[in-house]
Amino acid sequence: MSVAAPAPHRNVVEHLVRQAVYAKLGKPLPRAASGVNPLVVNISARHCHLTPEAVEALFGKGHQLTVHKWLYQEGQFAAKETVTLIGPRSRVISNLRILGPCRNLNQVELAYTDSIALGFDIPLRASGNIRGTPGAMLMGPAGFFEMSDGVIRALRHAHMSPTDADFYGVKHGDFMKLKIGGDCAITLDQLLMRVDPSFKLEVHIDTDEGNASNLKPHTPVELTK
Repeated sequence: MSVAAPAPHRNVVEHLVRQAVYAKLGKPLPRAASGVNPLVVNISARHCHLTPEAVEALFGKGHQLTVHKWLYQEGQFAAKETVTLIGPRSRVISNLRILGPCRNLNQVELAYTDSIALGFDIPLRASGNIRGTPGAMLMGPAGFFEMSDGVIRALRHAHMSPTDADFYGVKHGDFMKLKIGGDCAITLDQLLMRVDPSFKLEVHIDTDEGNASNLKPHTPVELTK
């Protein structure tokens, strides 16, 4: 008994149609995109990014972050080091994970439920856009570090290479939708596209969004316009 082959992924069909249209018009595709890479969606729990100066203030002169777990994006890692975040109501979150390597700015990324518990009024921002955001106090084993700004809820976003961007027909700074299936199926709008040759295809949503959709490793997901 023969078994029917599974239907191709919708994105593959869209790419083949786009390829046929460009061929009919006698135009090349913007870049060669032979197929869609696996779409990975990860929940980004609360964490912080720190400068070398902040790390030294918190952990001591000359301290270097050490790898606890490598992340999906090349060269990125969850550090063994954690800090305590002190909110405006003197409530704290302990064991706030630092992500490495060090950056040129200090940034704390929280979900809205975290910010409410701590007493923060945080804006929704793309990573790195911290102007006018609230600050916070961090505590480590060697001392304190006061952030004048940098506490945000990170805008949901996708990392993708130029080849992936061509496949989906988007460019850096565009927005797409993330359709999450399963029993708690939802569609998340305003998903920011971040395009760079070093990126692997990966979507980041926060814990509030992950919990709302009951996202699991087997949950079907799809990027749409």
